[in-house]
Amino acid sequence: MIQFDNVYKTYGRGQDALKNVSFTIDEGEFVFLTGHSGAGKSTLLRLVALIEAASRGQVIVDGRNLDRIRPAEVPFYRRRIGFIFQEHRLLPDRSVFDNVALPLVVAGHRSTEINKRVRAALDKVGLLSKERTSPRTLSSGEQQRVGIARAVVNRPQILLADEPTGNLDPALSIDILKLFGQFNDIGVTVVIATHDLELIRHQQHRRIALAAGQVAAIG
Repeated sequence: MIQFDNVYKTYGRGQDALKNVSFTIDEGEFVFLTGHSGAGKSTLLRLVALIEAASRGQVIVDGRNLDRIRPAEVPFYRRRIGFIFQEHRLLPDRSVFDNVALPLVVAGHRSTEINKRVRAALDKVGLLSKERTSPRTLSSGEQQRVGIARAVVNRPQILLADEPTGNLDPALSIDILKLFGQFNDIGVTVVIATHDLELIRHQQHRRIALAAGQVAAIG
């Protein structure tokens, strides 16, 4: 499903965020991407989502070399990927419903389909009763769940999460991980970047550890 072959990502002045990274994630797998701040976790996720492009090497997703996807095809490719940011990135002047609906509106879905999908996604994360609420009135945990609903409303094949529990207390963090597990149970490939090894200590999913932009361990 996701394959990195000798991937480098170099920024200005020759700074390597990723160096010679190679690994494979199978379809339907749940993987933790670990490492300290600056290890390259966020960069790696951004390459999978085509927010950025690799400097060298190949990133292959579902058999497609991302280097060969034309700019006009990128929005269609991204519809297959849900991306969850640590800082939520919700629109404060829109309701919870409108925030979750945004990807479907951009994709041109009809209003009846939007209503059905948004309410299903909010119900899945336990926030259907808050659909007309402003995000500003929600707790951090609720805002994160709105972000998850927005990421899955397009029914993606791959769900990427960048430090999704970084601003949450331990109890809420465990609830969020359980929610990701539910999506994985229905076949969604899940990749979570985290530096919180204590949080995932009892998780049985595979881990890919990064250190200074390189794969330090896989297991």
